[in-house]
Amino acid sequence: MSLKRRNKVTATFAMSSMTDLIFLLLLFFVMASTMSSPNDIKINLPQARAKQATKKVVAKVSIDNLGNYFVGIGNAKQRPIAAEDLEAYLSTIQQQDSTMYIALHADEDIPYKEVVRVLDIANEHKMKLVVATKR
Repeated sequence: MSLKRRNKVTATFAMSSMTDLIFLLLLFFVMASTMSSPNDIKINLPQARAKQATKKVVAKVSIDNLGNYFVGIGNAKQRPIAAEDLEAYLSTIQQQDSTMYIALHADEDIPYKEVVRVLDIANEHKMKLVVATKR
């Protein structure tokens, strides 16, 4: 008579592969969220041939396709502003920092007079203005 060996099977679950997958997903979403700069206002920017970007942008003025103005400083969320209040807002920002840039994000379908309004304000107060385009 031969002796039979009985192999005992244990019911365990290896979590190491599951934690690796969770870590990789977490890493992917963290990196993907830092690469994109969310733009709350949908603006269709015009295309430009030049590929030069500015280093420092302090004030951001956006004009959507309906002619509504939005302002923000740095990466802060933009808030709506009336066209009449834009000059006063930009002059108070300039008093804080005279070396600032204004980034103008204007939809390509708006009337040209809206862009000229912002250009006139920047010229009047001797501010540096940059017009944003698609790359």
